[in-house]
Amino acid sequence: MYADLRRRSVTFTIEERVYLKVSPWNGVNKFGKQGKLAPRFIGPFTIRDTLNDQTVVLELPYDLAGIHNTFNVCYLRKCKMVDESHILPLKDFNVDMTKKLVEEPIRVIDQKITKMRNKQIPMFLVEWRHSLGVNMTWETEELMRARYPYFFDLD
Repeated sequence: MYADLRRRSVTFTIEERVYLKVSPWNGVNKFGKQGKLAPRFIGPFTIRDTLNDQTVVLELPYDLAGIHNTFNVCYLRKCKMVDESHILPLKDFNVDMTKKLVEEPIRVIDQKITKMRNKQIPMFLVEWRHSLGVNMTWETEELMRARYPYFFDLD
């Protein structure tokens, strides 16, 4: 009687490249970002087998060995790009046993104090080690001292 009106009929073939949706995974720390800034898809991965029109088997790298390689097609998106030079390989990311990304600050580049109504919040511009190239974010001093106390022991 009721049908999912937003359902899309997508067919995948063997050896096709797809992205895997990571937003339904509970407890996965996605690059330290929450909400709309968190990455929604990882990959691309190659389809190794199709079990039926709704289920596919992916070739996952050794880093994701704890994750079952069979997925429903609703968690996949076709990879349409030809140039794969901007893809970050998984070997450059440090993932722990619970499949959470381990981020390590390299150095503090800059400091500033942000004024929010009646309080002042010290902020640090931190360079991170978890990706290729330069990745810098502004983080609060409270968050940095809570997550990385050893980083401030050097002072």
